[in-house]
Amino acid sequence: MIKPLKKTIVSVLVLNEANVLTRVVSMFGRRGFNIESLTVSPTNDPNLSRITLVFYGTDQVIHQIITQTKKLEVVKEVYILNRENSLYRELLLVKVNYEKSELSEIKEIVDIYRAKIVDLSKSSLIIEITGAPEKINGFMDVLKDYDISEVCRTGVTGIESNTRKFK
Repeated sequence: MIKPLKKTIVSVLVLNEANVLTRVVSMFGRRGFNIESLTVSPTNDPNLSRITLVFYGTDQVIHQIITQTKKLEVVKEVYILNRENSLYRELLLVKVNYEKSELSEIKEIVDIYRAKIVDLSKSSLIIEITGAPEKINGFMDVLKDYDISEVCRTGVTGIESNTRKFK
């Protein structure tokens, strides 16, 4: 029987030192895991950084990779960010080439999704949007009928919430 793969978002607090990211990521690679998304950022403690990883695996494999990650001496804490008690966000910048007749339609889409046009020329515009990955995916799905020339997406970052109030 084939076990279903589950999307997992993990937050890893690591020492803020050279080559730490390489050590964590190579540990995933050596075990045959493909990382779908990866973000790294400083924390309020200058000695620590936060790595947020998104990957797929069975429950057994997820448990194994988290156990292995915790064993790395540069890792201080590992959290699974569950949908029920965590908040996820992503940033997307997308460049769209447009005809003059399409501009009002694109602006309407931007407004509906609470995005922003951050750069505008006579033939293209750059849109910035932040939100949950599902919102970003929905936005890109609506824009697919237009001439998208470039996409830059940060990947998921997340944080645990004591009282989950937002989607």
